[in-house]
Amino acid sequence: MDRPFSQDVNVLGAISAVPSILEVVCQSTGMGFAAVARVTEDRWIACSVRDEINFGLEPGGELEVGSTICKEVRDHRTPVVIDDVDNDPVYCTHHTPKTYGLKSYISVPIILSDGSLFGTLCAISPKPAQVSQPKIIGMFKLFADMIGYHLEAARSVEQTTTALLDEQETAALREQFIAVLGHDLRNPVAGVEAGMRILRREPLTDRGESVVGMIEGSISRMAGLIDNVMDFARGRLGGGLTLDRSSKSIADTLLQVVSELQTSHPDRAIVTEVRTEEMVEADHGRLAQIFSNLIGNALMHGDPCQAISVMLDVEDGVLVFQSINKGDPIPQDAMGKLFLPFSRGEMRSSLQGLGLGLYICSQIAVAHGGSLKADSADRETTFTFKMPLAQDRHPSQQDFAD
Repeated sequence: MDRPFSQDVNVLGAISAVPSILEVVCQSTGMGFAAVARVTEDRWIACSVRDEINFGLEPGGELEVGSTICKEVRDHRTPVVIDDVDNDPVYCTHHTPKTYGLKSYISVPIILSDGSLFGTLCAISPKPAQVSQPKIIGMFKLFADMIGYHLEAARSVEQTTTALLDEQETAALREQFIAVLGHDLRNPVAGVEAGMRILRREPLTDRGESVVGMIEGSISRMAGLIDNVMDFARGRLGGGLTLDRSSKSIADTLLQVVSELQTSHPDRAIVTEVRTEEMVEADHGRLAQIFSNLIGNALMHGDPCQAISVMLDVEDGVLVFQSINKGDPIPQDAMGKLFLPFSRGEMRSSLQGLGLGLYICSQIAVAHGGSLKADSADRETTFTFKMPLAQDRHPSQQDFAD
């Protein structure tokens, strides 16, 4: 059987109301066979059946469409009703009743909301039956509408489920690819980095020093990208980021990051205000990743003629870090996607390429029970990271949204 027909048989078989409808049809008309049939120009397929007269059809069974009266129902889209073939002026000589030994027959089209015809709700009997009564015809029409409604709902669920499974499979393949890619990139980058260290021990001209410096900067950016890719893959495939906690001065962590960025951007002013010397129990490597990424974003996207402001403080048991830069604000349509992976809008990650930097920073914040938010207006952009110092608290991001 063609796949579309088998799908329809399965869909109808899963609709619990259909067997009850066929039972009511048989009981109210006295006819012994009722079915929902899928009818096309050249096929007649039984999708659901109630057979009390041993007619011999089961779900999936097929009749030659030319041997049925349902072809007329399909062609004209109107019910065909026969109380007694012998006394019917139209069908008394029709080949279908003679072929199947029928005396009474009723068939009503099942028309879907888009105007297409699915098939018919039909019933037959080897004995005459009073099926031309308005209440019987009205009942069949109502049941046909109900079947059409349930059929479309079931098809919609089936399509949604298929689309969801396809999307999940695509996402899993993408994330596996990213994990493998990130892992395989580490080796060649490590090789280039080792080569640069060897060159540093050799006498170099001023031009050579400049070239080696540019290559080392590129290596650093590549390493950052790979770290972000691996963090993303671990977070999505492994259930979240892992933390290596230790207790040390948060001020030292920040000042080291600022020193490194200031060295790589000697022409930029970074004004740092440290208001706390608190010893913080946290993954300081991860926190340094947040500081570096946010200050790096400020350096890249801020006005190069204006200083970058960095602030670190503790307020009511909550660590607060801010980076502020002057310059064009982040577009409003990009703000909602700022911390989503692969969604940079008009903003580019400070590590460029995949748009993972801010997403991973937000995940690091969440892993520490904290939050990360951005405000951008009037040519000033502020990123704020907050984290509770108490280790027995695990608040949501909303606790720190204000």
